[in-house]
Amino acid sequence: MSAASLAKKIGFWSATSIIIGSIIGSGVFMKPASMAHELGSPIWLTLVWVIAGIFSLFGALIYAELGAMMPETGGIYVYFRVMFGEFIAFLYGWAAFAVINTAAVAAIAFVCAQYADYFLHLPRFDTVTEQNFTWHIPFIGDLHPLENFGVKSLAVFLTIGLTYLNYRSVKAGSYFQVVSTFIKMAVIGALIIGILFSGNGSVQNFVQAEHPKEGFDLLSAVIVAMTGAFFSYDGWINITSMAGEIKEPQKNIPRSLIIGVFACIAVYVLVNQAYLYVLPVEKIAASPLVAADAIAVAFGKTGGAVVAALIVICTFGAINGNIMATTRITYAMGKDKVFMPWTGKEHAKYQTPGNALWLHGIWTSVFIISGSFDMLADMFVFITWIAYGVGAVGIFLLRKKMPERERPYKMWGYPWVPVLFIGFSAFYLIVTVWNDVSNYLAHKQPVINSVLGLLLTAIGIPLFYYYRKVKQRE
Repeated sequence: MSAASLAKKIGFWSATSIIIGSIIGSGVFMKPASMAHELGSPIWLTLVWVIAGIFSLFGALIYAELGAMMPETGGIYVYFRVMFGEFIAFLYGWAAFAVINTAAVAAIAFVCAQYADYFLHLPRFDTVTEQNFTWHIPFIGDLHPLENFGVKSLAVFLTIGLTYLNYRSVKAGSYFQVVSTFIKMAVIGALIIGILFSGNGSVQNFVQAEHPKEGFDLLSAVIVAMTGAFFSYDGWINITSMAGEIKEPQKNIPRSLIIGVFACIAVYVLVNQAYLYVLPVEKIAASPLVAADAIAVAFGKTGGAVVAALIVICTFGAINGNIMATTRITYAMGKDKVFMPWTGKEHAKYQTPGNALWLHGIWTSVFIISGSFDMLADMFVFITWIAYGVGAVGIFLLRKKMPERERPYKMWGYPWVPVLFIGFSAFYLIVTVWNDVSNYLAHKQPVINSVLGLLLTAIGIPLFYYYRKVKQRE
């Protein structure tokens, strides 16, 4: 296998800022309303954020061991190649390009542009034109590429612009990430403190609910709400994709993962407590923009502009963090010549994975034009958690296959943490498919998001055999 040869330019603080910056984007502002609507309980709303955070932390512990053990650019693709061989590794790498990473960037860019539109008032087609132009995917659903076309155009512009920044310089991308993450955390901290100390709320909102769900309805609601929370936590894995570019990776990968995920759990729980302090869970469930309504209660009618600016700041940094990290998987595959070999070439002058960056930028733009926020978010979260669960299985294989291999960091709680992680992942995935199909048949959503993600991933199977044949011929 060809080793990736990008320079080591990323230190501990840059690595931690990539994790925090990749995680904290639009989710904490967009998802609480739908989560509260599903759950109907402030206690369960808080618990879902905590539970999703704990399982994200379990995943971080698992991949911290793998990242310190194999500090190579390519992340999960590299680990799967060692654990399961080339086929599973390629399928993940293809899924990362075709679904997981590009859909994640597309979803975040879409939300960033959507809230920038609060100030810009971007043009759009009339409703009839938007709905009449349809891309129909048999047995999956309909897509409307002309819907919100002005917003989508801005999202494409942001994606291409930040792709160009990272194409020109790894250091510039890293510095931008540190600065944007610092600003993001400062602004969110001010939001939390301002709302909680406004004196315009009630601590009863933390426990009272008019119509809390129970029994199987509650279980189903928790799983659906968990998808929103996992979308908000996703991004912690990104740093492992850049492991070959991190200084002292055996030390800095575990430290940055654990500190970064802990910081995000604390931020998400505190933000949601701030919402609940000024808004009963029923009002959160009915709110199109929870943060704006919370600010309006706390400080008066200035919420809309403040929150729109806040979301633009948070998502802008998240777009950059995800673009920086995720292209490294495609780069590593190209370097191994199991995918398009030109994606594995570094730019001669800038020492960046330039070709992989531009390929991701183009495919991300296609997702932005064709998709919607909820579809993209649900699709990539589902496929991501398949990969996370498979990786947790693989850690048992590596402990058995390579007992003598140096492990600079050994995960806490082995074997119980990965067992819990695997069991939860399987349960979450099964219930997600059930809910997706049920909602589609009941006409509650236009696309079976999990099935669309699986379909795009399955396209990688014939591609694997094609590129293997090409490589053997060479």
